[in-house]
Amino acid sequence: MARSGYSAATMTVTFTEAVTLNSKDYGSTQSFTIANVANVSRRIVTVTTTEATLFTFSTVMAAGQSIPANCQYLRFTNLDDTNHIVLTFANENDDEFAIKLDKGRSFAIAGDVTGGFVDMFDAKDSALSLSLGDFKSITADADSGSCDMEVFMAETA
Repeated sequence: MARSGYSAATMTVTFTEAVTLNSKDYGSTQSFTIANVANVSRRIVTVTTTEATLFTFSTVMAAGQSIPANCQYLRFTNLDDTNHIVLTFANENDDEFAIKLDKGRSFAIAGDVTGGFVDMFDAKDSALSLSLGDFKSITADADSGSCDMEVFMAETA
C-alpha cells in the first residue's frame, strides 16, 4: 500500500554494456519496467568483517523487514577500492547461496514479474529438486576490512 499523499510510479531499469573490438560494436542496452513502485530505499551501509543482516523478509511489513511479494528489485554496489564483500541469500527452505561482490562491482536481482521474491531460488550441493523458496534474508560480510556498500531496493504497493 502506498503511503498517504504518495502515488505509485513506474521504475525503469537499464543495463548497458559498451565495448568495441576490432572496430565492431558489441555493446548492448536492455531495459525493463516495474509498475506500481510505491517504496524505494537507497542507502550506504558499512559492511564489516562480521556477517550482518541487511534484509529480512516475512509475510508482514515491519521495521527492517519486507514482504517478498512486494520486493521487485535489489542492487548492491561495493564502493570499496580494495576489499570484496560476500552476500549470502537464504530462502524459506533454509537453502543458501553466496556470491563474491568484488571492489567497485555491482550485483542486481529483479523479482518475478507477478510474484516479486516469492518462489525465487533453490540451492543445493547436489542436483536441484527445484523447490523454489521465498527470500528469507540477505546478509553481508567484508573480506579483510570494512567496506561501504550502496544498497537500492524497490517495492510495489
